[in-house]
Amino acid sequence: MLENKHLIAMANQTMPYGKYAGRVLIDIPEDYLLWMAGKGFPEGQLGQLLALVLEVKTHGQEHVLNPLRGMRLGSE
Repeated sequence: MLENKHLIAMANQTMPYGKYAGRVLIDIPEDYLLWMAGKGFPEGQLGQLLALVLEVKTHGQEHVLNPLRGMRLGSE
């Protein structure tokens, strides 16, 4: 189930490694996410968030997360 904490994480958490290390998850290009999906997303929360980001991008809804940028969990 999608919760507020997932939305806030997609808009603020950074990619910890790889070509887009340091970039906020929602700012990772869709092509890269599609490539990762083909290879298999990493296990755990990061993989779940990346899969959610891909869904958001596939449906062209990135703008929905813009108001959440800069938010911290607990400030929603």
